[in-house]
Amino acid sequence: CFQISCQGSTSITTFAVFLCDKIAPALHQAVYKKTALAIAQDVRDKIPDFSGNRHTLEICILRQLAQEENFDNFKEYLYFPEEFFQSYIERRVVEYCLDKNRRLEKFLNDSLTHYYGRIQSAVFESTNIVKHRKDRNDKISLWLDEFCSALGEVLSLPRKDLKGIEHQEVTDIEFLSNAMAEALAPLRDSLREGFASADMSSFERQPHTILAEQFAGCWEQCPFCGAVCTNTMKNHDGDHYLVFHRPQVLGGWRWHKTDILDIDICSSRVASDCSFLIAADTCIPYRRYRDAGPPYSTWRIPDDPSMQAYWKWFVSHFRTELEKQYNGKFHDKGEIPPAWQRITKQEALDELEK
Repeated sequence: CFQISCQGSTSITTFAVFLCDKIAPALHQAVYKKTALAIAQDVRDKIPDFSGNRHTLEICILRQLAQEENFDNFKEYLYFPEEFFQSYIERRVVEYCLDKNRRLEKFLNDSLTHYYGRIQSAVFESTNIVKHRKDRNDKISLWLDEFCSALGEVLSLPRKDLKGIEHQEVTDIEFLSNAMAEALAPLRDSLREGFASADMSSFERQPHTILAEQFAGCWEQCPFCGAVCTNTMKNHDGDHYLVFHRPQVLGGWRWHKTDILDIDICSSRVASDCSFLIAADTCIPYRRYRDAGPPYSTWRIPDDPSMQAYWKWFVSHFRTELEKQYNGKFHDKGEIPPAWQRITKQEALDELEK
């Protein structure tokens, strides 16, 4: 329990220093919490990738993947879409905060300035209220009540933690106000010094996590082609659904008992006379794909033969890598059409933007 053995100005100064020691961890936590939110909002406002919804973000991701032309990155995106989105967001946020402009430090300083001003206001308001009270002798206790109340919505500073100092006989409340100002300055300066070496690990809740939550939704993948459900609710009612399906080779499909990779899309297959295998000896007609049970029965796949030029370009461009990946060949029924091979990367990207 804190005890003040000195009297007068010394005891008030010691009281102020003790109180600032209690404020320090709460202020540190509040600064980083506010900064994380501010960074997430600023990234959303300033970087075009994040100014829309998950669909527009996906277009940005597909554009970058095409520009990089790195098959391993494409595999990460195709197999683990949610994790890829999150790592993409994290990478962009880190670049934004820790580039040559060191925006992180500015964000932290802005948050500190905000809270420092609020603490100073709480000191001033509490002092102003208590110094005019003639009906109470326990002025320190009253001052602490007012101070914690004023800061209640700003900092997590439990009043009960200050019980040990509330019975001090401090009568010069004006001097207390000055002592608090002197004790707060080193606390502010100490935090500022730490900002110079701060990195993203300093956050309890990461800015990129906050941002990623704004692009949340359903991450279920089509059991045929692996494309992600476009519903914006994670546990939504009704069937999974998406507008454009992909060539089934991207879901690892081949023609049964052959090495022929499947370049057709599931949204046209559901109107065909073809069947697919779900067990060693169980074939289900594509027309009755829902009879196959979960996950097939949880999807609504309308009959639609349209396929994005992007995936036609992708299959043509990464033909060799896909054959190696899925241990098959693009030949016979899986021959890549000459029209696909004529699609340029720019044409594929231009269509995405429409």
